[in-house]
Amino acid sequence: MEITSLPWWMYAVGFLLMLGPLVVVHELGHYLVGRYFGVGADAFSVGFGKELAGYTDRRGTRWKLSALPFGGYVQFRGDMNPASIPDPDNPPPSDAFQTKPLWQKSLIVAAGPVTNILVAIAIFAAFFMAFGKPLAADPSQENYIAAISEDSGAEAAGLEVGDRIIAIDGEELADFRDLQRTVMLYPSRTWDITIERDGGEVILPVTSQPFEITDEFGNTSIIGRLGVETRPTERTFEDVGIIQSVGLATAETWDMFELIILGIKQIIVGDRSVDELGGPITIAKVSGERLSLGWLEFVSFAALISINLAFINLLPIPALDGGHLAFYAVEAIRRRPASARSQELAFRAGVAVVLALMVFVTLLDVAKLPLFGS
Repeated sequence: MEITSLPWWMYAVGFLLMLGPLVVVHELGHYLVGRYFGVGADAFSVGFGKELAGYTDRRGTRWKLSALPFGGYVQFRGDMNPASIPDPDNPPPSDAFQTKPLWQKSLIVAAGPVTNILVAIAIFAAFFMAFGKPLAADPSQENYIAAISEDSGAEAAGLEVGDRIIAIDGEELADFRDLQRTVMLYPSRTWDITIERDGGEVILPVTSQPFEITDEFGNTSIIGRLGVETRPTERTFEDVGIIQSVGLATAETWDMFELIILGIKQIIVGDRSVDELGGPITIAKVSGERLSLGWLEFVSFAALISINLAFINLLPIPALDGGHLAFYAVEAIRRRPASARSQELAFRAGVAVVLALMVFVTLLDVAKLPLFGS
């Protein structure tokens, strides 16, 4: 297989076009909801570190582009720094974030990840409205086994050419792609496959096997396969309206969330390698590759990254949105906030954890570069 090589600027452009807008809409979610509740903002930054360019609006907010394009932040009035740690040495002004009711602060904090989720839903909904909902032209002809791989789980379990797969672990299958999407997430797992054979139904335990696939850019990944092929069938696309497309897009977004959670769980328990984690270099690489394939591929990948940003920010780590929400949940239960000192220590620890994770995934990215023999 010939590996496609891209010029370096394609990765840079893809990275900036990918993360830039997604970071902006995330922070705009915080900013707009905060502004709605009367919270002032000292700074709105795309990126971290030294300011490259910016201006101050009439409300006193400094809008700026910073040197390190790995995120961004809104620094609300009354915060000591971009990590939203309250300033313990100065009383908050009347429009400070800390002066607002708990429910308002919670909505302001949740607005960032929620905005990323809404962006993903909007992208998927636009795809469904533009192309329609994929369906089998003749559902009765779906899922018939046309070939079985040698030494595969399907062969060992006794599946035969001509069998029709109708369910996996009790869940009915609409088409063969449902089977593929389910099995590929589990490189080594035994499934109860319900087949239709000679007018009756038979349930057979089939174990998926790990299989390495490589795309045209040389990216490899491990997926699960049963070792069966289906006969080709005709596909059709059903037109859907706005409401139905939003419903389908919401379901697609939820499926992506479940995939992220499953992937992290598999890495923790050792079912997948930690090498499958990716940092900024991986995002830049894949963004450039998707961009080279066209805007549809690029925008589709943007939806996935937007969901990842929402998920990461909802983790209950101090200094992330999820950490703030966790503090607010504790405050709602205890009827009083944690002390300023404990919050400051927790947020500083959270910043350290986030920075350590960024360094870790970046080192993984660097180790994957061809320079190091990956």
